[in-house]
Amino acid sequence: MNKPTRARVLTGTALALVATTALTACGGSGDAPSEAKPKQAEAGGAAAVDHPLVATFDGGLYVLDGETLKLARTVGMPGFNRVNPAGDEDHVLVSTDTGFRVFDAARQTFTGAEFKGPKPGHVVLHGGRTVLFTDGTGEVNVFDPADLADGGKPRTRSYTSAEPHHGVAVELAGGELLTTLGTEEKRTGALVLDKDDKEVERAENCPGVHGEAAAEDEAIALGCEDGVLIYRDGKFTKVEAPDDYGRIGNQRGSELSPILLGDYKTDPEAELERPTRISLIDTRTAKLRLVDLGTSYSFRSLARGPHGEALVLGTNGVLHVIDPETGTVEKRIEAVGDWTEPLDWQQPRPTLFVRDHTAYVSEPATRRLHAFDVESGEKVASVTLPKAVNELSGTVAGH
Repeated sequence: MNKPTRARVLTGTALALVATTALTACGGSGDAPSEAKPKQAEAGGAAAVDHPLVATFDGGLYVLDGETLKLARTVGMPGFNRVNPAGDEDHVLVSTDTGFRVFDAARQTFTGAEFKGPKPGHVVLHGGRTVLFTDGTGEVNVFDPADLADGGKPRTRSYTSAEPHHGVAVELAGGELLTTLGTEEKRTGALVLDKDDKEVERAENCPGVHGEAAAEDEAIALGCEDGVLIYRDGKFTKVEAPDDYGRIGNQRGSELSPILLGDYKTDPEAELERPTRISLIDTRTAKLRLVDLGTSYSFRSLARGPHGEALVLGTNGVLHVIDPETGTVEKRIEAVGDWTEPLDWQQPRPTLFVRDHTAYVSEPATRRLHAFDVESGEKVASVTLPKAVNELSGTVAGH
């Protein structure tokens, strides 16, 4: 049974704060949930939405105002679709069975631009560039998100991997492209290409390579089944897990912190492992710390706060605010009711999306979506939607 949604902060040692000038996307209508009535998408005439959120559901997309959580528009789309930020204030990328489609979330309409290809996979934002990896072809496309403004398909830098695989890529500040190595059956590591696509570095000691995160000073991490592979200052460094099988497949980074947040799984035979420990990886020292939260979480539970805080949404309904330097849980925000991660990864479960100072948390069991101020723990908005939210994302603040 789900316990009532709570917004009370249970503990609260203040985090050391780092000054930030990012645009605040919170503020809203208080604690009272409101019943939202969908407005079907129609051609033209839509009022622009500020700081939009986009949530998927079984049958389409919801577009919501990021401050009030008011439902601005419902867009019908069959099938299982995924959504990621596109890198600017207006657009998101919707992954469908045909490729990555560009959606103008501010104006609640698809632009017509699409990166076609089977099995669209990871989307990475880094250094003002957006990088797409199409698993079915191994193709990488890099573009400047500012080029989305005119509604057309942006100019791209393209690269095709030696073999199609479930991969990820990121373009570095100097123009180098870091991209994974693998086949459909086996993934082994990563390579780095210079601006002319000439290979300059390679590492093949990262079995099951998955996911990407960037830390302070452009330290880039890739998850492995036995730790983490870090690329920094032109070379790869392997951070070994304390277990023979210690999979860190999902990571979150912050440019304000040298420490990465990751999940941590130790059972290669599990149909679905529900870990209670997270990993904190120091990119300066290549050291890994494990922290037991006393509750499990899912791959949609990890995020970073506005000052580099590590955020984890537990299956006990608590949003944990963690000091990445010490591993101490400094704040617990009771966000949603108790929940259990479903066996099927495509099924809805509470999902965490953070933009600037606001943490958005979905609650599929009640069809609700909540917004919390990360620093105060206060719930600033809440809404009940017609259907349960699955994936949750939005545009990028302040770009």
